[in-house]
Amino acid sequence: MSDAHSPSTEPTGVGRRTALLGAGAAAAGALLAPGLLSPAPAGASRAASVLPRYRFLREALDTSSLAYNPTGELIFPCLRGTAGRLPAAPGRFLLYYAPHDAPGGICLAYADSPNGPFTEHPGNPIVSRTWSPHYSVSHVSSPHVMWNAEHREMWLYFHGENTTTRLARSRDGITFDYEGTVLTTAMVPGTTEASYARVFEHPLPDRGSRYVMVFMRNSTGNNRSIGWGWSADGITFDFDPQPLISHSAVGVSDLSGPHIVERGGSTYVAYHTDRGDIRLTEVGRDFSRRDHLGVVHTPLAGPPDSGRSAAPSFGSDGGTQYMFYEAGSRLGATIAIARAG
Repeated sequence: MSDAHSPSTEPTGVGRRTALLGAGAAAAGALLAPGLLSPAPAGASRAASVLPRYRFLREALDTSSLAYNPTGELIFPCLRGTAGRLPAAPGRFLLYYAPHDAPGGICLAYADSPNGPFTEHPGNPIVSRTWSPHYSVSHVSSPHVMWNAEHREMWLYFHGENTTTRLARSRDGITFDYEGTVLTTAMVPGTTEASYARVFEHPLPDRGSRYVMVFMRNSTGNNRSIGWGWSADGITFDFDPQPLISHSAVGVSDLSGPHIVERGGSTYVAYHTDRGDIRLTEVGRDFSRRDHLGVVHTPLAGPPDSGRSAAPSFGSDGGTQYMFYEAGSRLGATIAIARAG
């Protein structure tokens, strides 16, 4: 499986992550290959031509047997391959996930195939809501791990509280060292939340950057859209004060769970909406486009989706493409695996 991601030290003040005017630039490679779960809905042919059709395979974890499952719900999957990266890893693939509600906690499971099933790491949570002396918050959640090839480390981006996105670094994918804060609402004017971030390696030469972040931003009007930023080192970001993808532009109240995918020489952002579906927008290699391609996945009516699919994460292994996603109600979800074909 391939993927891309970034590094950290705790910077202080908004000056190190200046909000810049105007929309603009790029994004980076996805770890897993993109796709979809169920038949593409009518009118979604443009989006369906970009991503393969994914079919539900199984739930990644037996939630009833988990040793750490404080709230009975799991969200925001992120799968990373370990071959050629982490020689002592417990499996060929590491799956990161978390509860949504307090106390949250960044969790880990592992398997030798994306098909699963996955085995829970006995030390969960590997990152908790209290990390002295760095922070003490009500919850931590939404783990996104990027393989940083330059440093040969796994870089973990996660939120806690919803106003703050943080970074930690690891050489084994299990034990992390805290790096610092990389995004707060103070860095993006007019926002009340800045979370659910994913970071990808995607050079933007005109901006002198190597990494792109996409995240959920909530406005003072209580509508959620997709925000974005760019960085030379994966630690210090500049952020566009305007949404990359506005909720109003696609005709819904809320967007979240963005993931960047590269296809056919262009760049796209997949995300979920408050209607329970997953949609796709082409932003182009420099992030200057805003071509909304429509729905790429309509949730299954029955379990595990039960009308809602969210937070897609894409990748491939041996030529087979997968989508890991959050399946089920917002406060009752689990992690599902879908496979192309």
